[in-house]
Amino acid sequence: MTHTHFRARYAETDAMGVVHHATYPVWFEMGRSDFMREAGVPYTEVEARGYYLMLSGLNVRYRSAARYDDQLVLSTRVSEVRSRTCIILYELRRGEELLATGETQHVCTDKAYRPARMPADLLTALSG
Repeated sequence: MTHTHFRARYAETDAMGVVHHATYPVWFEMGRSDFMREAGVPYTEVEARGYYLMLSGLNVRYRSAARYDDQLVLSTRVSEVRSRTCIILYELRRGEELLATGETQHVCTDKAYRPARMPADLLTALSG
């Protein structure tokens, strides 16, 4: 599991200082990138080797509003890995308060966007 610490930026909020709902998937991508870096397979390396982990599904459950300048922690972990797919889970917190949960589903493809088996080292890294 990876923990990404950050503050909600002003540009991510609406006129009431509440983080816009479309920002959460962007934060999930930030957490996913941090997770892969910590697992030893930065996404830039995955692409350089001729693979993409394309988004095939996204779910977000909003529980409480994040606001401008909140100190936030996004926890990211893999819940399922198969030869061509993976599911990644997210929890966003302000202190102990759970603000949102989410899930992204990914399919591994080659550069021509055809489904492909993940390289063995990527499967191992994502499996933990």
